[in-house]
Amino acid sequence: MILLEIIADTTEIQLAQETAAAIGKFDGIHIGHRRLLEEILARKKRGLTACVFTFDPPPAVLFGCSDGKELTSKKEKRLLFSRMGVDILVEFPMNRETAAMAPEAFARDVLAGQLQVRFLAAGTDLSFGAKGAGNAALLQEMGQELGFEVKTIDKVCVEGEEVSSTLVRAKVEKGDMEAAERLLGMPYMIAGEVVRGNQVGRTLGFPTVNVLPGEDKLLPPNGVYFSQVRCGDRMYRAISNVGYKPTVTDRKVMGVESYLYDFAGDMYGKRVEVYLRKFRRPERRFDSLEALREQLREDIAAGR
Repeated sequence: MILLEIIADTTEIQLAQETAAAIGKFDGIHIGHRRLLEEILARKKRGLTACVFTFDPPPAVLFGCSDGKELTSKKEKRLLFSRMGVDILVEFPMNRETAAMAPEAFARDVLAGQLQVRFLAAGTDLSFGAKGAGNAALLQEMGQELGFEVKTIDKVCVEGEEVSSTLVRAKVEKGDMEAAERLLGMPYMIAGEVVRGNQVGRTLGFPTVNVLPGEDKLLPPNGVYFSQVRCGDRMYRAISNVGYKPTVTDRKVMGVESYLYDFAGDMYGKRVEVYLRKFRRPERRFDSLEALREQLREDIAAGR
C-alpha cells in the first residue's frame, strides 16, 4: 500500500513535483471515479505524481443541499486512495471564500500554480469556481494556455443507467447491496475501530465484532446482511447486523455488529472494514434472548 500524503485544512499548497491529477467529489469512489483514477495512475508510470483533488466539505454540504451523509467517509477515502496507489490527496477547504474563486483563477493559481498539474482527468459533469461556472470545456481551453493536458471521461453506464453517486446512494438506501457492488466495483464498505459491545453476543455463544460508524456515513436499512470483514491482510466471511440491536438494548446507538466465521480471539482496538454483500432480513425485536439465539443460528447457517 502506497504511503499517501494528505494535504488538508489549508489553501497554502506548493507541490515541488509535477502531477497527474483527478478532480471531483469522489463520493463512493464508484466505477466512474475509477476511470479517472486509472488515467492518473497510468501517467504515474510515466513519471508524474498521482494526485487526487477534492473539496472538504463537498460543495453541496456547504450550501445546504445535502444532509452530509456520504457513501465514503473521509477516512475511508484516504484508505482506498492509498490502496489504489495514489501519492497525494488534496482535501481543499470549501468555504465561502474558496467557493467564490473565479474558475479561471482556480485553474491558473491552484491547478497549474500550486499543484504543478501536467495532466488532469475530470468527468464531463464537472463544475467548479464561483456559481459553478467552471466546467470541463473551460479546463480544456485553459489547459492549452497553462501547459497541462485535460482528459474528460464520459459517464459509465451499467444496465442502461449512468453510474453516479446519486444512483449508488439510491441502491444503498434500498438495501440492494448487490446492485451497489456492481456500481462501486467493490462491496459497500463500513470501516472503523472495533469497540467493546455489551457482550450479549458472547453470552449467546456468538461473539461479535462491533463498529460504530460516524454520523456522516450513509447506512443501508437496519437489518442483517451477509458480509465479509477485513482485518489487516485477512478477510473473514461474516454475517452483520446494521442497527440498534432492539432485543438487547433500548439505547439508540447505531452500530454494525458482525459474527465472523472461522475466527477465534478478539479485535478490540483494531481497525476493520465490514463489506455488506447481501440483505438477509430486517432488524426486529424478539420476545426473548432464546428466540434471538435461535434466529442467529438460522442466519449463521444460511450464511455458511
